[in-house]
Amino acid sequence: MIALVMAVNALAIDTMLPALPEIGDAIGIPTESGRQWIVTSYLLGFGGAQLIFGTLSDRFGRRPILLAGLAGYFVFSVMSALAGSFESMMVARVIQGICAAATRVLAISIVRDRFAGRQMARVMSLVFIVFLAVPIIAPSLGQLIMVFLPWRWIFGMLALYSAVVFVWVTIRLPETIHAEDRRPISPQSIANAVRLTLTNRYAVGYMTAVTFMFGGMFGYLNSAQQIFADIFAIPKLFPSIFALIAGALGVASLVNSRIVERVGMRVVSHTALCAYLGVAAVHLAVAFLGFENVWTFVVLQAAMMFCFGLMGANFNALAMEPLGHVAGTASSIQGFTTTTGGALLGFLVGQQFNGSTVPLTTGFLVLGLIALLAVIVTEKGKLFRPSPVNAAAAATEH
Repeated sequence: MIALVMAVNALAIDTMLPALPEIGDAIGIPTESGRQWIVTSYLLGFGGAQLIFGTLSDRFGRRPILLAGLAGYFVFSVMSALAGSFESMMVARVIQGICAAATRVLAISIVRDRFAGRQMARVMSLVFIVFLAVPIIAPSLGQLIMVFLPWRWIFGMLALYSAVVFVWVTIRLPETIHAEDRRPISPQSIANAVRLTLTNRYAVGYMTAVTFMFGGMFGYLNSAQQIFADIFAIPKLFPSIFALIAGALGVASLVNSRIVERVGMRVVSHTALCAYLGVAAVHLAVAFLGFENVWTFVVLQAAMMFCFGLMGANFNALAMEPLGHVAGTASSIQGFTTTTGGALLGFLVGQQFNGSTVPLTTGFLVLGLIALLAVIVTEKGKLFRPSPVNAAAAATEH
């Protein structure tokens, strides 16, 4: 259930990647770079609204806020399908993203309500196995819809999907927040939760690292359609190749779920980050020297996605580990920062597209190095430690 709730967000991004040219032509976006706003506008709404839903869920509970978000997502999926201009599409996409923010915040908060530490990382990895199947099939699903129906039915499918998830959550999801963890909506309570979130070194450090890693990921999402259409001239194969690359994320999540409780979150994620940087450096060299082709791109990009898959769940779990008693607000702040910051960085990377993969691979390497610096500062230079920091001790360390 949690995986499919989280997939609401991924579907709203990935299913329309093959349709960006048709959508742009229909609503008056003449340039390929301008069409990236169809993705970025959603991400900005999605990122900003996360600050709201965490606080609301800490007061009123996870279940009612999640249901409200899914209902709003349904309405504005329909509005996106009916959009007839660039302006109306942007409004619908931003508000669709705002509603979808509830799914991200509440999914992680619900898992944190029930699990902690390495067990939370294992559960998140199992969730990600299902969740990451969405990027594998979503572009193909979008292209399949366009074979038989107009592009507007992609948004119709999003509305139908959210309705199904709404019914399942209504029937099966109990309230997970503990009674003693409910927090009143007051300036003092909110300020205290924000202070706890933003003064814990581990929470801030790993949140920062995730933000810069997301910047590279969103840069890839913004540029992917142009890369396969303009550089490699294989637009019809885009969904299949995108799925192949995304499959590496799913494999990584499965591997992580099997090893993280035995090896530890830090050992796995720190090793993966170093490997990611090594592959990114090789990929930049290949692109800069003019040796890039579709096969080098697929192999190296899949290797980077595999490393990213070993980092994602662990970095998020490490950021949330000391903040279980303010999980809703903490998830909100972290979600807002990582998504909004990552979206802006990814848009900046995507706008540098120049007919080669050099800007994208440069973005991967530079943003990855900044993420490594954030982890080094957070861990005071002691990487690859086998045992996690005690949650209670971490919560008091500033």
